[in-house]
Amino acid sequence: MNTTDAKRVLETALICAQQPLPLRELGVLFDGALSADSLRMILEDLQNDWALRGVELVHVASGWRFQSRPKMREYLDRLHPEKPPRYSRAVLETLAIVAYRQPVTRGDMEDIRGVTINSLILKQLEDRGWVEVIGHRETVGRPALYATTRQFLDDLGVESLDQLPAMDSPAGQLAMLEQIEFGVDTPGPASGDEALSGADAAPRENPQPEALVTVAGVLDDQPLQPENLSDAAR
Repeated sequence: MNTTDAKRVLETALICAQQPLPLRELGVLFDGALSADSLRMILEDLQNDWALRGVELVHVASGWRFQSRPKMREYLDRLHPEKPPRYSRAVLETLAIVAYRQPVTRGDMEDIRGVTINSLILKQLEDRGWVEVIGHRETVGRPALYATTRQFLDDLGVESLDQLPAMDSPAGQLAMLEQIEFGVDTPGPASGDEALSGADAAPRENPQPEALVTVAGVLDDQPLQPENLSDAAR
């Protein structure tokens, strides 16, 4: 099979896939005839083919997938005017702490946030598939250690934790602060998860969450994946 045909096969499989496809699964398409390096070269070539289109081929934690470009979101949202539910500030802060400090215990999260974390917040993150227990700390009570999942990286649109926005530079801080508006509710009376705990409704002064919360906020503004696009958008 020549490169052109192989590219056509990969393009078709990726467009029709419901989830990102790793190299090992893509290799099955060719019955092992193409090496991993050859597949990567063809995929990179395919990325270039789609460079000027509204849909792009990206590599995320779980594999390769097609998704809409961020600048297309404004138009695609008109096909689906209903907005996804927003997560409370408490939930996003907790998620961001796990993302940057993992593995962490619930006690670690509470020390960073300066408030008590309601159990339902962690359950919500686990149910969403963004956080999971990966073990237990060998200390009194053996508290659970939480870490982010591949699903979290996929939804964020990155391959690894190394690609999360930096927090230690002015530019990184500014970029993160600009993302808050996408994922954090406007400050006001406690509601949702924040209403579950008096401590979460009135957190003590802490300089860290304002930066930590922003990474999680990006999740509310992610590109649409093929399974979420209408036939017209495809």
